[in-house]
Amino acid sequence: MKNLIIISLLILIPLQSFAQDNPKNEKEDSAMKPSKNEDGEWDLIVIDTQFDYFMNAIARPMNQYTEANLKSRNRILVNEWNSYFMSGKYRNIIESSIDYDPREQYGIKFEYKLYQVFAYVNWKYKLRMNGLSASDTFR
Repeated sequence: MKNLIIISLLILIPLQSFAQDNPKNEKEDSAMKPSKNEDGEWDLIVIDTQFDYFMNAIARPMNQYTEANLKSRNRILVNEWNSYFMSGKYRNIIESSIDYDPREQYGIKFEYKLYQVFAYVNWKYKLRMNGLSASDTFR
């Protein structure tokens, strides 16, 4: 009888430790990551009903920007955004970090859309970001 209890304990203890879930870091998988669409182009999906309205009615047209200018501004804006995210500042607006590699060639459509995300946040929430040009800030 004693042997049966000892054997069952030796079996149950390791199984119990495997059954426990490892706690996950909340910020571990909360980054917005660029992905390629079906055409092989980089794409960014924004899930906000007003973003499409902003893009069509308020945002400056893409032809008013160069890819190099957008890339330069996005580098600054992503750093500022991620800094706010890591510090917890504007927690009700900034819910995730942005995984952006400035060495990657995303293309002008992606760079434009990412830049407009920052302009949109400025327009909707009045969040001032230092990398936005004066013509893209809304007060």
